[in-house]
Amino acid sequence: MAFILVVDDDPWVRKVFTQILQTEGHEILCAEDGEQGLTLYKHNDFDLVITDMIMPIKDGLKLIMELKRDDPDAKIIAISGGGVIEAERYLNLADTIGAQKNLTKPVTKDDLLGAVAEILV
Repeated sequence: MAFILVVDDDPWVRKVFTQILQTEGHEILCAEDGEQGLTLYKHNDFDLVITDMIMPIKDGLKLIMELKRDDPDAKIIAISGGGVIEAERYLNLADTIGAQKNLTKPVTKDDLLGAVAEILV
């Protein structure tokens, strides 16, 4: 299956996404912020990155911009529950800078697996 990087500052989200994706046979590595995610990406050959948008140290927008700068073919799913602005605005920005798919939190198992399957086709 696929090698997937999950980047989210919420340990519960990382745990649940890992369990769901591993059940489908995917190999998962996790990072708790965009800086860790970028470091892991540079040292591994990921098929897909799933990133939250609002995180400390380096947010999802900066992560997506740097991933796309370094690897224009990077496959990315952006997720957000919103913050200072609505989730849709963050996710629209993510789409504009290179995310192939976006999901609004809370993300259901079916939505997550459907987005992953769509991107990895």
